[in-house]
Amino acid sequence: MDDLSAQLADMMREYTSEVEVAVSNAIEEAGKELLKDVKEKSPKSQDGGDYQKGWRIKIEQSGSKKTAIVYNKTRYHLTHLLEHGHAKRNGGRVNAIPHIKPAEEKAETELMRRIEEAIGR
Repeated sequence: MDDLSAQLADMMREYTSEVEVAVSNAIEEAGKELLKDVKEKSPKSQDGGDYQKGWRIKIEQSGSKKTAIVYNKTRYHLTHLLEHGHAKRNGGRVNAIPHIKPAEEKAETELMRRIEEAIGR
């Protein structure tokens, strides 16, 4: 009986380890896809495309927790204004150009699909 419980414990540790690696890889891949989508959908500007070229990804790992952060390094102050629109200086409004939220929703859906696949659902 002790041998059986030891084998089950080993199998659970192995499964847990495999799932952690699969989830970690899924997070990194989804983050890279999000970065690609945001870059593609970002508005093209007359300043040489600094906003579009400024997107970066930062992968952080703390123990078994992995996080992918996508951000704009060069024109970070424009992200909210472009995504949601804004008032013009002399009246009127600049239309929103949603490019972050759609890419985020797509990446989230894909990440959930990959995680469910990894845990065998």
